[in-house]
Amino acid sequence: MTTTVAAYAAPSAKAPLERTTIERREVGECDVLIDIKFTGICHSDIHQARDGWSEGIFPMVPGHEITGLVEAVGSGVTKFAVGDRVGVGCLIDSCRECENCEAGLEQYCHKGPIGTYNALDKNGEPAYGGYSEKIVVDENYTFRIPDGLSLDVAAPLLCAGITTYSPLKHWNAGPGKKVAIVGMGGLGHMGVKIAHALGAEVTVLSQSLRKKEDGLKLGASHYYATSDEATFTELRGTFDIILSTVSAPLNLDVYLSLLKTDGAFLNVGGPEEPVALNLFSVMAGRKTLAGSGIGGIPETQEMLDFCAEHGLGAEIELISASEINDAYERVLASDVRYRFVIDTATI
Repeated sequence: MTTTVAAYAAPSAKAPLERTTIERREVGECDVLIDIKFTGICHSDIHQARDGWSEGIFPMVPGHEITGLVEAVGSGVTKFAVGDRVGVGCLIDSCRECENCEAGLEQYCHKGPIGTYNALDKNGEPAYGGYSEKIVVDENYTFRIPDGLSLDVAAPLLCAGITTYSPLKHWNAGPGKKVAIVGMGGLGHMGVKIAHALGAEVTVLSQSLRKKEDGLKLGASHYYATSDEATFTELRGTFDIILSTVSAPLNLDVYLSLLKTDGAFLNVGGPEEPVALNLFSVMAGRKTLAGSGIGGIPETQEMLDFCAEHGLGAEIELISASEINDAYERVLASDVRYRFVIDTATI
């Protein structure tokens, strides 16, 4: 039988989110029913609820930073039991057959991964996210939350954590490497924590010095304002890796000038507008301009275990569901330190 649960949804593009009810599917043989406790608010929720990236599927229940407790399991489930602490991230399924899926890179599934929301599942039904009381997910796309992480600070790791962890690991951030994190927000603050825990020397590049004290406390050794033109002169040729977490278009040419020879500029922010690039900026110094999208299932569990080992939860502001629309505006105004998390008991 399906289950009716309360949720917050955007009824149409750019419309305020409102309380409603949705149907969750019957728990199948390999499914887990999760009683959601906390859901993070990601900037991508705003992009999608407001048709910023592409035309969305409405009504839309956002939310892909989900933690909770297993309430029921299907007859074939082997990885989880009732009462387990679990999480759900940005995807809930993939083809499971292509080269990338077999390699644990489900986020790059050749047939397209199925997002936790604003997507159609394999039955052609809309997928609804974590701004809701419960969710049903295949056990293979569900994560174990280590005991060392509380569920509230663990929720943003399911997007902000893996989105920064994956490229930092892939491009070998670690001892002897100088890493710059562009943007000190929901993604950026986790990038600082993770890069520092990996052993890199971390610099924050932010519009102003307003959050400098926070950045240094979270693991940065240096903090510069990008609004100061002298920053780009002083830091020219400094970094092995620059990880950009901002969703606004940047002047890529000036940022690429901050890389060493063979340095890499990694983009995980998703601007709604196209950006310009002079190719000589990458040709001079054999530099790499790359992007990265979340992480696969094995790597996401690896990230959770890493964060638990190093005590890396997100810095959060816990809110009630009635505050979601205000939180969206505050995210756009950069008025959050550093991730809003919804207490789903208030839905």
